[in-house]
Amino acid sequence: MLPPSPLKQTIEKTVREEWGRILACLVKSIGNLQLAEDSLQDALVAALSHWSTHGLPDAPDAWLLTTARRRAIDRLRRDRRFSQKQVEISYIADIENAFREEPDSSAIPVKRLEMIFTCCHPALERKTQVALTLRTLGGLSTEEIATAFLDKPQAMAQRLVRAKKKIALAAIPYEIPDSDLLPERIASVLSVLYLIFNEGYSASSGDSPVRVELCDEAIRLARIVGQLLPDETEIAGLLR
Repeated sequence: MLPPSPLKQTIEKTVREEWGRILACLVKSIGNLQLAEDSLQDALVAALSHWSTHGLPDAPDAWLLTTARRRAIDRLRRDRRFSQKQVEISYIADIENAFREEPDSSAIPVKRLEMIFTCCHPALERKTQVALTLRTLGGLSTEEIATAFLDKPQAMAQRLVRAKKKIALAAIPYEIPDSDLLPERIASVLSVLYLIFNEGYSASSGDSPVRVELCDEAIRLARIVGQLLPDETEIAGLLR
């Protein structure tokens, strides 16, 4: 078997390390989880073709984010209900022009935390909350999550699809909820952060046994949660 090409390795490394960051920023821009995921997948396909011809960009994550936003606009334009989407398209275009080419590393962790609180909405059952967050932000594949829950991959995939549809139908906002609503979600949020750290500390896939970027991100997000809920002793215990 031939070894993987440097281009493929770079794309795989970017997906492992930056998927959650890019997706969180993208969802915050367009407000639709499924559209964001589909557009980011489109961007990955485009990257394989474009980078093989023109070489790797200086910031692959920034290239993917910009391309994914453009793919989102293209998808909306192809929608049969295009006339009903004009306002949304205009909004996304404004967002694209407003953002810099590079993702803002200081802001994206907050966007990622907003996504975690969205995925941990009480309208979803606990197992679905954790699974959805690990899939969208933790960098874990559907197969890896299914293994963790002792489920079949197909069953887990269907669970994740239903969860995304429920978020869309219920118009669950992509934002950190008001302080009085935080306690009802905190247990799931902490479970997710622990599992993200655990996957980083003992990676279930990839070339390295440790994924430092996941460990660092879990710790950073846990500290932000600690600032939101300073009286929650479980957060302090998690950070120790």
